[in-house]
Amino acid sequence: MKNSEIEKLSLEDLQDKLVEFQKQLSDLKMNHAVSPLENPLQIKTVRKTVARLLTAINAKQNEIIA
Repeated sequence: MKNSEIEKLSLEDLQDKLVEFQKQLSDLKMNHAVSPLENPLQIKTVRKTVARLLTAINAKQNEIIA
């Protein structure tokens, strides 16, 4: 998910996407621990997406407070 896509989402949508990507990340990690993934770079990509979502959520929450 790109930053331009993330910026367009509302706070509720961001939180929903965050839960979705965190679940995907934990599933990827579990599958990789059991047997190697075909593309282990997926873990890195999903982890960075989670970080982008968390950053966007914090920024939106600070806008609401300020």
